[in-house]
Amino acid sequence: MNAVAEIRDLRVEVDGRALVDGVSLRVTAGKVTALVGASGSGKTTTGLALLGEYPAGARVTGEVRLPVGPAGYVPQHPGTALNPARRVGPLLRDIARTRVRALPRRERRAAAHQRVLRALSLAQLPDPEAVLRRYPHQLSGGQQQRVVLAQALLLGARLVVADEPTTGQDALTKQRIVDRFAAVARQGIAVVLLSHDLDVVRALADEVLVLRDGRVVESGPVDRLWPAPRRLRTAEPPATDGPAELPAVHGPADRTGLPGAGREVLRVGGLTARHGRTTVLRTSALTLRAGECLAVVGRSGSGKTTLARCLAGLHRGHDAELLLDGAPLPRSLRDRTRAQLAAVQYVFQDARAAFDEHRPVLAQVARTAVRLRGAAEADALAEAVSTVTGLGLTERQVRRRPAQLSGGELQRAALARALLARPRVLICDEITSGLDAVTRRGILDTLSGLLRDRRGLSLVLITHDLGTAAALATRIAVLDGGEVVEEGPARRVLTSPEHPFTASLLETSTRAT
Repeated sequence: MNAVAEIRDLRVEVDGRALVDGVSLRVTAGKVTALVGASGSGKTTTGLALLGEYPAGARVTGEVRLPVGPAGYVPQHPGTALNPARRVGPLLRDIARTRVRALPRRERRAAAHQRVLRALSLAQLPDPEAVLRRYPHQLSGGQQQRVVLAQALLLGARLVVADEPTTGQDALTKQRIVDRFAAVARQGIAVVLLSHDLDVVRALADEVLVLRDGRVVESGPVDRLWPAPRRLRTAEPPATDGPAELPAVHGPADRTGLPGAGREVLRVGGLTARHGRTTVLRTSALTLRAGECLAVVGRSGSGKTTLARCLAGLHRGHDAELLLDGAPLPRSLRDRTRAQLAAVQYVFQDARAAFDEHRPVLAQVARTAVRLRGAAEADALAEAVSTVTGLGLTERQVRRRPAQLSGGELQRAALARALLARPRVLICDEITSGLDAVTRRGILDTLSGLLRDRRGLSLVLITHDLGTAAALATRIAVLDGGEVVEEGPARRVLTSPEHPFTASLLETSTRAT
């Protein structure tokens, strides 16, 4: 079968560091080729090379044969590929109009609209007419992803590169994503899947390449490499008997004997949050105590991130009483004092978007101590170095710009930046969802250690993954349809759920493991 695109002996080097070295692959029509490996293994660099894209200042050797005609790219965080100032409809119709210019003028508008609806249908986006009227920020991450995929289909792409398309998605949504890209491949389009999720790769891929430190260490048809690629077996988490078996790491629960442990740090009164005129979240009172980890779990679109953004002052469209150490906490971060800003820190899911691409990472980490605590620049820099090295990074790594760090490295840097504020409450929004198993375990161990060693710290963990919640949570709040349907001690919620939705979430997670 003829290759749609091909790479031979590719080497991409930045500042003397090889991001990929000696990589070769063939991408064929109607087939799914998966590139798997740990964070920083070179998956994204290789995938972008198929689109003719390379990091700034890269030295490239080898041969890359690009596809004839347009190619599509579905990034890990699809909102970055959409124009926030334009509704989805005009955005897609502009693309569709370029495909119908050969028709008589009076037929073009209707034909372009039909092409848009067809592309949205193939991307499995229900109620497309409603979606066309919305702005990107009014869509969930999954909907944004499907719109970006529809863009590629409208362009007539023969190749689609999908970068971690299941990041931050629950088990049910993951299956829908697998079905979506399988349908794209059935249209004769070549799909290159960049993923650390071995279950998704097993369900979708035809060919698999395993990357480590920029090199292909194993490759072949998916049936030959499973039950798991040999070189990735060490990256898989140990087998368990399902969510009912809680991991041994359960740091917050062991801290109740410490001075001040158990004292109320953050209280949320009845909260109602809106996007425009639409109510998207309603909660009763929630309390976070000193040394606790409160995990907020639920499916994609359940309101988890909206709740987190309300606590952090990033979503002003809500009514609630927020109390920090018993004192009122303004709804908007614009109205919060420096001390209040430092006390509640947010670590975003998309760590790369949270950094200025033009400045070294270390300088941005240190800036937090200067801006929020009034530290001298030299002292802040020394503290930043100490903090990032304590989180497993090297000073040499963080003196680079963000584009030169992997997703896992940037996530640790983002965590270090938040810690330099010396927060009382640390909000982590799906910070392990885009990471491989080894890096994810390292981040969870880091968070557990922070809760154990920093007596003034409490954690709000936003996650769709019950395994992640089980590893850290003292208490769990379960969201469904914008409402807290269950809340209680982690062990009780995970072993004896009281609400049918929690039980179904546990059952779905168990089937997916």
